[in-house]
Amino acid sequence: MISVLIPAAGSGERLGMGAKALLELRGKTLLERAVQAFAGIATEIIVALPEANLELLVQNARVVGGGATRQESVQNLLAAATGDIVLIHDAARPFLPREVIERVLEAVQRVGAATAALPVADTLVLEDSGNWGQVTDRSKMRAVQTPQGFKRSLLLEAHQKALLEGVSATDDAGLVARLGLPVALCLGDERLFKVTRAGDWALATAFAEVWDNGLSS
Repeated sequence: MISVLIPAAGSGERLGMGAKALLELRGKTLLERAVQAFAGIATEIIVALPEANLELLVQNARVVGGGATRQESVQNLLAAATGDIVLIHDAARPFLPREVIERVLEAVQRVGAATAALPVADTLVLEDSGNWGQVTDRSKMRAVQTPQGFKRSLLLEAHQKALLEGVSATDDAGLVARLGLPVALCLGDERLFKVTRAGDWALATAFAEVWDNGLSS
């Protein structure tokens, strides 16, 4: 069984347009797009929403209350999940190709934990008091995306350990890596960008019609 967990309780503060997951692109919210991406794959889909939005009906998904942080929201989602495999996806990534999901699932079966990721194309430089500092070798650098997939028992262990030790991470793969266990990196997709700031929203608005018409392959 595969449980898809979508933490969508964030305030969208950096975007400044209200609850980000509930913003609409061409008549569909970011959250609806995230849910639809897993049609035919998920045994169950569970969404974490802010307390103020718990009465919202999300088609083909169950709703639970989110936490004050993404990590807390995922903990709530995990408590409600029943699948032996869990996929965690950010609602703020509305354009998720099916092949990325399939790559992550295949890697979870082999390794136990996996995440979508992309090679870094830009030059990376460490900032030094506002100036150009040391250049970082980008050849082995990867930009982490979602979905991330795990054996549920493994992710539960990682979250429980983090909770006991007061540790926070920017994503769930980081918590599993803290256990000293491998996390497979699967090829992500450039279209799988995260809507975080105003420029991202402008890009998503322009790209949505292309995506919806199946012209982005």
